[in-house]
Amino acid sequence: MTTSRLAALGSEDPPLLSLAQRLLTVAESGLPSMLLPGGETFAFTMAGSRAADGSWRLEPRGISTRYAAITALGVRFLPEDRQRAVLAGRTAEEFTGLLIESLPAVTNLGDAALIAWAAADTDHPKLSDALARVDALDVEGRPQYTVEAAWVLSALAAARATVDVERRFRAARDRLLRARIGDSPLFPHATGPGLVPWYRAHVSCFADQTYPLQALARAHASGDGDPEALAAARACGERICALQGDGGQWWWHYDARTGGVVEGYPVYSVHQHAMAPTALFDLTDAGGGDFGAAIRKGLRWMTDVPELSGTEHEEPMVLDELGVTWRKVFRGDPKKAVRAARGLGTRVSANLRLKSLDRVYRPLSVDRECRPYEFGWMLHAWQGGRI
Repeated sequence: MTTSRLAALGSEDPPLLSLAQRLLTVAESGLPSMLLPGGETFAFTMAGSRAADGSWRLEPRGISTRYAAITALGVRFLPEDRQRAVLAGRTAEEFTGLLIESLPAVTNLGDAALIAWAAADTDHPKLSDALARVDALDVEGRPQYTVEAAWVLSALAAARATVDVERRFRAARDRLLRARIGDSPLFPHATGPGLVPWYRAHVSCFADQTYPLQALARAHASGDGDPEALAAARACGERICALQGDGGQWWWHYDARTGGVVEGYPVYSVHQHAMAPTALFDLTDAGGGDFGAAIRKGLRWMTDVPELSGTEHEEPMVLDELGVTWRKVFRGDPKKAVRAARGLGTRVSANLRLKSLDRVYRPLSVDRECRPYEFGWMLHAWQGGRI
């Protein structure tokens, strides 16, 4: 079944449509191996290693409730038979029910919010139970990490049509809008002081931008309209697109005060094929503008990686036979020295770039991991927008 998003991609750039369809096939083939025995949750990551014969092997490591909930948010867009193929015989709603049952042991606000969002999107009858857990963990007046605060707002926006969440919705919406520093269009790493050391409180990441802009766009679309929320989402979206790399890279660390880039690397595959598209598509659907060119430019990076092309380090980021996309391209600098230096340097002087570091630590390393949430958001991005 096609979607309006895939149809638009095909009309603008047919080769990119083929790439998107290829990636979606990789996602559906790869997710079942990431589901842990028993079929109730997902691994945190699949780590790749070379066998003696040169082939790749994948090893599941850890457990992630958060990634399981994100996977449910994406898988729910598939036809029922394909949902069951991914989730060991369960639908996305049935799988979400297992996550809801686990909520008494969930202590992380972001995890609970994602489960509540999945419950709302799958019309699960125990949505109220999921929202109650979010309410218990979201202590009024306590600063939260911006990503988790955004997930709370997205969950409440999704639940508005069936449950009375207006008081909590308004508080979550206001918290995100107040978090911004001055007139910067970008969002900080936390909604208030106390969670981030002073010397890097100005540094925020790509996720700190995409999840709030998505949440505010969804907030606007969920009711009678919210021009202030939509304007904030659009300003953030326009800014990250203006900063996008020449090769389509969505950069990693930003200065939340100035709206500039602190350090571009790593470049993550999930940002290119999933997180940027799903957030910007939601912004477009809410009436916040057309970001198709930036989405296409970012997607193209998956098979045209300028950091690696023409070097001895060149290798594919998409491995169809394994059902993975490698996680990121990064500098390989010891103890993330470039990020630390630029974070501290921009604290002293917003325009201090320390450009010599780019020559010393070139982004030639590949992180050979793949995490289930990467495919969850990919399905959410490209299988959403059905026609």
